[in-house]
Amino acid sequence: MRRLWQLVVTTAVFLFTLSLFPPTLSLYALTGEKAWQGQLLGVGHWLYTAVRPQPQLGLRDLAGSTAVSPFGVNTFLQQEVEPEKRERSLQMIRNAGFRFLRQEFPWEDIEIHGKGDFSDRRNDLDGDGIPDAIDAWAKYDQIVALANVYDVQIIARLGNPPAWTRALTNTIGAYAPPDDYSDFGDFVETVARRYRGQITYYQVWNEPNGNEEWGNPALSPVNPEQYTQLLCLAYGRIKAANPQAVVLAGALTPTVEVSGRNLNDLIFLERMYAAGAGACFDVMSAQGYGLFSGPTDRRLRPTVINYPHHLFIRDLMVRHGDGAKPLWISEMGWNAAPEPLPAIYGRVTEAQQARYAVEAYERAQAEWPWVGVINYWFFKRAADWERDQSWYYFRLLEPDFTPLPAWDALAAYAGAHAAPAQRSDWQHTWMGLRPLLFYLSSPILFLALLRWLRGGETGK
Repeated sequence: MRRLWQLVVTTAVFLFTLSLFPPTLSLYALTGEKAWQGQLLGVGHWLYTAVRPQPQLGLRDLAGSTAVSPFGVNTFLQQEVEPEKRERSLQMIRNAGFRFLRQEFPWEDIEIHGKGDFSDRRNDLDGDGIPDAIDAWAKYDQIVALANVYDVQIIARLGNPPAWTRALTNTIGAYAPPDDYSDFGDFVETVARRYRGQITYYQVWNEPNGNEEWGNPALSPVNPEQYTQLLCLAYGRIKAANPQAVVLAGALTPTVEVSGRNLNDLIFLERMYAAGAGACFDVMSAQGYGLFSGPTDRRLRPTVINYPHHLFIRDLMVRHGDGAKPLWISEMGWNAAPEPLPAIYGRVTEAQQARYAVEAYERAQAEWPWVGVINYWFFKRAADWERDQSWYYFRLLEPDFTPLPAWDALAAYAGAHAAPAQRSDWQHTWMGLRPLLFYLSSPILFLALLRWLRGGETGK
């Protein structure tokens, strides 16, 4: 009996050690923390999260659905006044190795003055005091044509309703949904028909669960059921115009808040599924901001926002039978805002920003086969009027096309890219088994400790 007990305890020690053994011996690679104090604290955080139930990742459900280039970048090409700058942007993006660009097609900038009115009469171009009419489609036609010339795929981001679509105009918020959702359906179908054969990917809205991208929260609080209704309408209208189109759900902002202004992304997505959203998108979207830790951070808690937070979104997809669908990251990056601007998005140096950008792509390719395109946030702004705002410092280039270290690092990595080795299936299995190993071994070891404290009873 004594030998049996010793065998049980020895086995429990082995399983307990196996459950807590880290996947890497590098404290930075484990925690994503730069300073040693944060690394040591991060080890404790990781131990706590590693032995909790892990997200279901549905690795066998994918069937090669993420076989696309991972390199994408967010652009604001519609803000460039000179067509030459749009072309220079596409040349640089293509030469750097990016194969996707996530480009806004703001409804308010295309169907500006009223239903079916695609003439832009906002500016007096010849100085005679009378607004001059130009084709609102013209600059978007050029962007699409350039993307095709340089063989870069567009992810057309559709949203930003014009004021005329709401009885309360922009007083309800410049991003609030239209009063009549069919107006949005007409718009997205028009875009999809116009660019059939030129644009394949369409994303319906951005961050509908927060950041006032569903309007003024006092008048238009975030609402997953309403967004699902809008998404499903848009999905049907885009597919009617172009059956080969791929529709992306709007990227959810990662937040732990539960309010009319910001609703936790996991709660929001759960309610989307309950409202029938699973039939209304081909690709799920998430944001990939690291904020206060680096891309290697392996700590997983639903209430903590870090680079791997999207694993919980993947978990919900698998639980709702959507494991065959990929997940694309709409925005990824680290903020290099200088002092004394507030570090509301975290703060890194430009050298760290460059290092993290490359490591983020490396990790996703090695560990997350469900992730397809990762769109860096962002290429550049047309001018520098936002230099007094922290978010401006996510950029890869200055408005005059001066490259920053992150741009150089990504261009070197993507341009000479060889995909890193994929994490083995057994490693994913091991991560999933950690909690079971811990819960099986820890009671035995606790009992062994009690027996030892009572004087080494042998169990005779």
